[in-house]
Amino acid sequence: MTDIRALVPRILLAFLAIAATPHAHANLVLSRVIVDLTPGTPQAQDLEVWNNSKDRSYVVAEPVEVVAPGTAQEERVVQPDPGILGLLVSPQRMILEPGQRRLVRIAAVLARGSRDRIYRVAIKPVAGDVTASITALKVMVGYDVLVIYRPETLDGSVVAERTGATITFRNTGNTNVEMFEGKQCDPAGKMCRTLPANRLYPGASWQVVVDAVGPVEYRVATAGQSEVRTF
Repeated sequence: MTDIRALVPRILLAFLAIAATPHAHANLVLSRVIVDLTPGTPQAQDLEVWNNSKDRSYVVAEPVEVVAPGTAQEERVVQPDPGILGLLVSPQRMILEPGQRRLVRIAAVLARGSRDRIYRVAIKPVAGDVTASITALKVMVGYDVLVIYRPETLDGSVVAERTGATITFRNTGNTNVEMFEGKQCDPAGKMCRTLPANRLYPGASWQVVVDAVGPVEYRVATAGQSEVRTF
């Protein structure tokens, strides 16, 4: 399943100049932006980084752990020691010539826990020289790769509570789920409204505004397996 938010690249740095033309681009392309380390699969996976520009690109890969994801207590923790962080990213610094591709390995180095461990790996170009002969605009676009290290036994339980025109979903299991293809239809099943999608992490809750009357339907996916549920 695709995390829509994770697919949207972040604008990490921009230098705006007086003149509007021309400008230098730092075009960085990733083969994927989600690494899902599910049980029964290798604890290390590779993703490809591609410099799709005419300029040399200096790239860094910076991992952090996301504690209490999706909750008010969410926090990003920086830990330089992979043995403590639980995640090894290699290489963390690269020089990519125009058109060059490079593999980045992301590996879990600790045993699987009782629930998800969630990481983000910022893969981004860092500032180099602007080679334009006049004042230019240089924009560098990076990506925030989502890394999921799931427990050995998966429980993607979701419960829902309705109060008036609001439904609150809670993940009471030990692994995150994706909720998508949400809809609420009239009694005849003909007039349906589309409901938003979301990734729901263990211990997190999510509120959706719905009609006060009528069932709510979502497809709920856990590590590639999905089912349609009615709430």
